Formats: sequence, C-alpha cells, structure tokens
Amino acid sequence: MLSSDTQAGIAAPAWTQAELQRLMDVQPCGDGRYLAPAHGPTARDVVEAGQMLGDAVVAAATHVPHQRVTSASMIFSRAAAHTAPLDIEVDVVRSGRTFTTAQVTIRQHDSPRCAGIVLLDSGAPDLVRSTAPMPRVDPPDRLRPLAIPGTEVDGRDMRVVDDAYDPNPNLVGPPELFVWTRFREPPEQDYLHAALLTHSCTHWTVAAALRPHAGVGEAMAHRSISTGITMATITFHDDVDVTQWLLYATRVTYAGRGHAQSEGRVYTDDGAMVASYSVHAMVRGLEPRAKNSDTLL
Repeated sequence: MLSSDTQAGIAAPAWTQAELQRLMDVQPCGDGRYLAPAHGPTARDVVEAGQMLGDAVVAAATHVPHQRVTSASMIFSRAAAHTAPLDIEVDVVRSGRTFTTAQVTIRQHDSPRCAGIVLLDSGAPDLVRSTAPMPRVDPPDRLRPLAIPGTEVDGRDMRVVDDAYDPNPNLVGPPELFVWTRFREPPEQDYLHAALLTHSCTHWTVAAALRPHAGVGEAMAHRSISTGITMATITFHDDVDVTQWLLYATRVTYAGRGHAQSEGRVYTDDGAMVASYSVHAMVRGLEPRAKNSDTLL
C-alpha cells in the first residue's frame, strides 16, 4: 500500500487521486517512448507494481488509440524508485484489424525494471455473455472507511468487508479480502479509469496470503518479512467508471515456498463483473541485503 512518510526530513507529495493520475498519465517523448513523472521522496522508495501496470495500460492505450486495452501482464523483476521518472517503451509486436499485441518495457536510470505484454482489440458485440457471480458481502454503506496509516489517498474511498485488512498479525481468517473502492472525481479519459482500477489490484494478495496464519501479517512487510509483487495480469471485460463503488474480490489460491498466488475479480455494486486479475507475490523471511542492491522487491 501507499506510504506518505518522509525521507531525510523532506515531506513527500501528498497522495491524492490527482497525484495518482499524474503518475500514470504517461506523456509521449519520442517514437514509442513515454515518460512517467517521479512522485518524490518517501520512507520506502519503491514504486507500487499496480502503478507501473497502470503506466503500461496508459502507454499502450495512447500508442494504439484506435483500439481498447483488453489485458495487460507484467513481471516486476527490479524495484523502481519514487524519486526518479520512469521511461516506458511500447513496441508493437503485431498490429491487426481485430487485435494488437504490444510489448511494454519500463526502465529507470537506463536499467530495466519490469516488462510485459498488452493486448488491445477493436471490440465486438456479445455473441454470448455470462460471468461468475458476485460474492455476497456487505455493501459499502454498511462498512467503515479504511483508515490505517499508509492506505489513505485523498479523493479515494476504501471499505473492507469485515474490517479484514488489519495490522494485528494475530487476527486470522480465510485467505481472501473483499474491498470496496471508489474515486470521487471522474478522469477525463477512459484509459485513466482503467489505470486507476488497475492500481488497486495488486494491493491485497500479500495480506490475504498471511491472513490464515497467526503471528504474521501485512504490518510486518518490509520489516520482519520480505514481500513484493513479482507478476500481475489484469483483463478488462467492460468499460468502467471508477467514481462508482467497485468490489475487489481477492482470493489466494496458493501460498508456500516463498510465493503466493491470487485470483481476483472486480464487480460493480449491481453485480456486473468489469475486470479480473491474477497476482503473484514474494512472501518469505527477511534476508540481509547486499549494499546498494535493488534487485529484490
């Protein structure tokens, strides 16, 4: 999750909806090249995987404006810092009337940080339609706002079913989290709706993986346990409006050998499934780190 801490006495920029959009609304800077701005100094100077996946969605949508991003998948092999911009390269592998495949690479200081594939398509009317049913959970108006330090973004509302996202490592439950999210201001472009939806899909896997196990929890991440998102894939099924309540339903299907794997779905409050995602994470004991090394998330 996000952190609004400071580093070396310098205040970090406030985390707001406008700031998230600024970071993910990448700007063209050459043929197939885009630039994502730096956020600024934070106590943990690591860019979230969901933010970089959102960068890839926006870059591909900007590069291939006549088609819609259908899915995006990235592997996060090296951490990126908040204190420097990100260089994004889009290479169209194949362009067709129906589908376009693009490879997206994100670099920082001329060093690759993550790479992935984005699929775009021209759209088609339903031949058939069916979706997995929405889980039966409390609606957002019956839940308390999430108010744990480090999770707040001004302009974004989050409510967790059963208050299950909790820093207490001794609270246990099934390996799943159901989180309602909405933003207060509508972005101008459809691809920014998709990017803001993407940003949250990587938030819940680690916490859900640790939830069944007493004595370990999300609050221990980067302190006594080592965690990080290593791969994420999101598929957009329908257009989405992030100013409406969206339910992120995340369930961990495997945890072990230092890994956790989840599957997730995003629903509107009337039960329509608008996106699905899968996330792979590192979850293991904290090992001593080599000096000046940033190869491990």
